[in-house]
Amino acid sequence: MGTLDGRVAIITGAGRGIGREHALLFAREGAAVVVNDLGGANDGTGSDAGPAQQVVDEIVAAGGKAVANTDNVADWAGAEALVTQAVREFGRLDILVNNAGILRDSFIAGMEESQWDAVIAVHLKGHAATLHHAAAYWKAQSKAGEPVQASVINTASASGTFMPNAGQGNYGAAKAGIAALTLVAADELERYGVRVNAIAPIARTRLTLATPGMGALFAAEVPEGEFDAFAPANISPLVARLAAADSKLTGKVYAVQGGAISELINWHGGETIESDGPWTVDDLAERLG
Repeated sequence: MGTLDGRVAIITGAGRGIGREHALLFAREGAAVVVNDLGGANDGTGSDAGPAQQVVDEIVAAGGKAVANTDNVADWAGAEALVTQAVREFGRLDILVNNAGILRDSFIAGMEESQWDAVIAVHLKGHAATLHHAAAYWKAQSKAGEPVQASVINTASASGTFMPNAGQGNYGAAKAGIAALTLVAADELERYGVRVNAIAPIARTRLTLATPGMGALFAAEVPEGEFDAFAPANISPLVARLAAADSKLTGKVYAVQGGAISELINWHGGETIESDGPWTVDDLAERLG
């Protein structure tokens, strides 16, 4: 018996890195997996059906169930086609793991509009589009009286939450938006039997290896037999647990790296200053500095 026996999952960006590890683990745990990957380069350009199909072939060879999908999740119609394929191929949809992402790093003063738009599209719109179509499917199921025990796991980042990274204004903004989207969606979709959580993973992937100032850290060799704290496989067990039908967790954002998992708490009030009347600029200069 696997944790995900009988469940059907969509995993975006599942042709490589963390997404690939999700797909392989989900299949081992009994899920039927739609392996989505456009197959583009780090910056999102180009396409290649190979990565998604290779993961599918590996799952099927091991006795699992999987199909490939190369739709662009940043396209509203592409996201709809992805959800439609899952239901057509496997008869239902229970899990959505939003993982697809790209990088077009640049300091804000030199950032081009295309760099901003591309990253926001793949990350933030790519999460919203798949979430919209999956939510519409689950809402219809619920309204029809069918039981729903669905789970969404979004992928935020340390860069957009607790560890801002210079040169990633576009990426950090998108990831912070994903964390906020997760909390809103958890509140909205609970009535339909859908739980929504997010992770902020730190692991060795082709994107982190290409991140200025961080690549060397992730590329460091790990002596044979020692625990590899940056292995992408370390991320997937948490995602599988959040996807399980018997999990009750929703509205959570977890930082996960190596053997450590920490809940991230959204914006909350710190020190408060008060006035008996309207503020003046001088008052604020004295009180705030």
